[in-house]
Amino acid sequence: MTGEMDVEWIPLDYPEQRSFNEIYGFSGSQGRVHVEALLMRPPGRPSKTLFFFMHPVTSMDVLPVPRSLVALGCHVLCARNRYYRNDSVLIFEKVLLDIGAWMRHAREVLGYEKIVIVGWSGGGPLALFYQSQAEHPTITDTPNGDPVDVVHAGLIPADAVVFQAGSVSRARLLLEALDPSVRDETNPDDRDPRLDLYDPANPVTPPYTDDFLAGYRAAQRDRMDRITRGVKELLAIQRERGGKEMERGFVVHRTMADPRYIDPAVDPNDRRPQWCLSGDPETVNSGPVGFARFCTLRSWLSQWSIEDSRADAAVCAANISVPFLAIENSGDDGAPPSHMREVYAAATSKDKDYVVIKGANHYYAGTPELLTEASTTTRDFLSARDLLEIS
Repeated sequence: MTGEMDVEWIPLDYPEQRSFNEIYGFSGSQGRVHVEALLMRPPGRPSKTLFFFMHPVTSMDVLPVPRSLVALGCHVLCARNRYYRNDSVLIFEKVLLDIGAWMRHAREVLGYEKIVIVGWSGGGPLALFYQSQAEHPTITDTPNGDPVDVVHAGLIPADAVVFQAGSVSRARLLLEALDPSVRDETNPDDRDPRLDLYDPANPVTPPYTDDFLAGYRAAQRDRMDRITRGVKELLAIQRERGGKEMERGFVVHRTMADPRYIDPAVDPNDRRPQWCLSGDPETVNSGPVGFARFCTLRSWLSQWSIEDSRADAAVCAANISVPFLAIENSGDDGAPPSHMREVYAAATSKDKDYVVIKGANHYYAGTPELLTEASTTTRDFLSARDLLEIS
């Protein structure tokens, strides 16, 4: 027991055949996938409903939203996928299989009758990607053409989806944050000063004009397309060689230069100016933990390439039928408000709702009352639809 919470560690493994191993360690090299989760429950309060959380790379159990739901009497499973803490090699299509294994375990072993996927932050596009494929499976390979049989995986759909403080996709976040001033991918100091938001000598300063933003966004797309072309060319060379070299890692420099974080009038909300969810955007832009900093060729296509990644929440939301709740934080410094609205507009569920938590930032830092408001909103949405069974 941890405070007012019972916590149970659950390991899970299942077989998988692959042409080569992209994950370091025993669990990735022995023909099996090993994943772990924490089941968090309020002491002495049984439930037939489970809230399922997964992020593409981090663990959700130490973050505020799952714990807030437990405080309201809910049962929560914070599951990790095979790429836990290592998104440099992440393949979204394979993560779907990991979620599918957890969904089956939750129903058949843990005995939950209703499962709600809560896609918070980076888990938002992943939740909708899973639900769309669980309802309408179509995928048999990755964007690189490697086999991943989602069609015959028997994915179990969730009974509802909550999209909370999410983005359209990791690819869209990267595209809109990619620093277009970088001219040489091998030399991040070779930059076009006219496109460098952080160059004090740049005469272009906020508020940015529409013309500047249009040119800036076009330059961001040009840079992403150059990287994608290089990735595909190298993969083609490896295939033509026919040898044992199957993959390669590379670095993407300077990936936190979204004008939103410099000019609060760009996609406005109540966020703090000159800030992003990871800290000072100029520092993050050149630091080691930015978006897509370390990649493999295949992971770039599946996760970061705007033209190849399938984990697009707006596209996937158009293929779900279950009740859908979108929760926007009005002071979000991570999920752009336009992304939230785009996903909600695309959702084809006949039962959907959109709620704004006024003043909340991405992590609800310093505002426990707003965290409770958001979690209560989720609880009440599900209770009204007879999807929440707790004592």
